Amino acid sequence: MKMDSLRKPVVPTDPSWWFQEALTAEKDIAPCPPLDGQKEVDVAIVGGGFAGLWTACTLKDRDPRLTVALIEAAACGSGASSKNGGMASGYESWVGTLAEQYGADAALAMVRAGRRAQDMIRTFARECGTDLWWNDSGVVRISTHPSHDAKIDKWLEDAARFGLADTVQRLSPEEVQAHCRSGLFRGGAFFPEASNVQPGRLARALRRAALGKGVAIYEETPMTALDRGQPARVRTPRGALVARDVVLAMNTGLTTLVEARRHISMFSSYVVMTAPATEALERAGWTGREAIVDLRQFGRYARTTPGGNTLGGWTGGPIGYRDDYRSPILREDRTNGERAARGLRELVPDLAGVELEKAWGGGVDVSPDRLPFFLTLPGTRIRYAGGFSGHGVNAACIAGQCLASLVLEQRDEWATLPLCTREVPTFPPEPFRVLGARAIRWGFITCEEARQAGRREPLLARALAAVPSAIGMRLGTR
Repeated sequence: MKMDSLRKPVVPTDPSWWFQEALTAEKDIAPCPPLDGQKEVDVAIVGGGFAGLWTACTLKDRDPRLTVALIEAAACGSGASSKNGGMASGYESWVGTLAEQYGADAALAMVRAGRRAQDMIRTFARECGTDLWWNDSGVVRISTHPSHDAKIDKWLEDAARFGLADTVQRLSPEEVQAHCRSGLFRGGAFFPEASNVQPGRLARALRRAALGKGVAIYEETPMTALDRGQPARVRTPRGALVARDVVLAMNTGLTTLVEARRHISMFSSYVVMTAPATEALERAGWTGREAIVDLRQFGRYARTTPGGNTLGGWTGGPIGYRDDYRSPILREDRTNGERAARGLRELVPDLAGVELEKAWGGGVDVSPDRLPFFLTLPGTRIRYAGGFSGHGVNAACIAGQCLASLVLEQRDEWATLPLCTREVPTFPPEPFRVLGARAIRWGFITCEEARQAGRREPLLARALAAVPSAIGMRLGTR
């Protein structure tokens, strides 16, 4: 149902357009019942999103004898996994930064892992029996200000240095306009390895795959407590899972774990979806299905669906405090829903006035270096995944491989990635974390809006925006 136009107030609500569409396409699939009573299994997984479902499927693929049970607080795929833009890509654009932090060998291992994950998702999309709207149209990363050009230069230099020159192409102003006409686009870079998918359909297809492999899934079953014994006990409102191994894949819910909380800051991302607008897309010359991402610190992005709907997202939403991952500001903030709508209209002016079908928001578990981490609680067999930082479609597939290797104690190419072995940086303690992050966020946003308007950046905003790089922190969600 059409709700608002891009020029009307935007009211973010759950669930996402992706999830609603996926359930409609799924038709007569029954929900899994809540856990009732105590069950003993080899592996208990908490979280029914991409990371938890990929882990469950991977464990059963590697050892079909394992008994695996997964609990999900709501319905599988209804959380962060269906609230993103559905853009999947690996780590080619990160190779230079990764080499600086972890060395060239580790950086190239990450690139290979991202490529393998991309191939795994592509193969799953082809073989799962559901149309996941997968396409390999790539992503265009847009410079909208001269300050963005240095990022493009670095991508090209790093790609040449590490033998990855075929993974990125510089785009002239004319070439960018050939992808999509917009007065903001002044140049860019094209990454052909990136793909788009319907994330809600992907999550639900993974759920079906897990059930087909013999994974026991219990929906509407939140974890209420975790006993760290051997075996461990995952408590729920009406029962418990007793397991040798536990995997926690809870997105921002991981902030309830003391050991993980210091590695996570809760940002939020807001998204709008338009009604079908094929004629407007044709006027803009945007008919190739490629995604568009600008190069602001808190990026704005857009992509289309096979039916001509256009999604617009904004990664700089409000920041949550401590472990309050249920805070309404992470999901229901109208101001930031309107920012997402305004950002889409600015990126693609031909969409101005096109009606919206949906707006939504969701929490993003951001790590200090913006890389995910897959770790084990000391003295236990409890593994946890966090820090996906708005880059989760590809990384969650990697998570499934890494977490399965950790559970099975296989020291393979997955378990030796920096995602599993590095010393994860930490954020300052609360309340300094949230106060500092909110101040720096204000600095970035104020500077970026001043640049776009051709105004001078306020001195205080500039000083705050410079803090993360001065202390070696990669603040932001992309």
